[in-house]
Amino acid sequence: MEPTIIILILAVAIVMELIDAGLGMGYGTVLSPLLIGVGYSPIVVVPAVLFSQAIGGFTAAMFHHKQKNVDFKPKTTNIQKIIKSIKTNGLVYSFNKGFSKDTKIVFAITILGVLATIFGAVVAINIPKWLLTTYIGILVIVIGLIMIFRKKFVFSWKKMVGVGILASFNKGLSGGGFGPVTTGGQIIAGHKHKNAIGCTTLSEAPICIASFLTYAIVKGIATYDLLIILSVGALIGAPFGAMLTKKLNTKRLKLILGIIIVLLGLWTIINMLI
Repeated sequence: MEPTIIILILAVAIVMELIDAGLGMGYGTVLSPLLIGVGYSPIVVVPAVLFSQAIGGFTAAMFHHKQKNVDFKPKTTNIQKIIKSIKTNGLVYSFNKGFSKDTKIVFAITILGVLATIFGAVVAINIPKWLLTTYIGILVIVIGLIMIFRKKFVFSWKKMVGVGILASFNKGLSGGGFGPVTTGGQIIAGHKHKNAIGCTTLSEAPICIASFLTYAIVKGIATYDLLIILSVGALIGAPFGAMLTKKLNTKRLKLILGIIIVLLGLWTIINMLI
């Protein structure tokens, strides 16, 4: 790969991770069709995007916590206290009392989400690309419009699990579509905007790893060049994304996110038609 191409891809990865970590969406949704559009094979692009986004997600989550956009700190890390609590109060009670709401939302999204993304990756191998792209584009647009028109539902853990399954299935299908659905779904369901972004960045990481491993097992990894370049870019961009979230005006954030989600949905469909 030529040095100029490496620098360009690295720069794009840094910018897209900054946006993704800052707004909770955009990395895979934009980067996957962009790289495929300039000539890279989907079999090369999707695993590279998935792996690099996992790197970016774990990194961004740490910085979101540090910037206090989200709270992932457990009540205690003392193993003896944890074991005692489980013996005395049971696993479910100890889990509810031992973790913050943000951490529990991440668990709700990822537990069944991992299975959904594996299923999505398998389905993606046997589904027409136009159908896949159209489905994700329409879904993302609908979520964005709901946010723009301020439609809001009562928070429930069932909704969080449903959001995780749907978003993870999308991720396994195409390498994108997770952020808009997860971030938008959390906000619609009543979760705070900045917390929703932080939860999305962390929950996306294990989802991406599961999907990446599925691709690696089923299809194998054709080349690691793109994967390495994107991973370095994601690692660099992630901390700046968390800083961006910290500075955003909370009152305007929902409208901004809604508009961006609609644009991403339109971009997905238009890119398919071109």
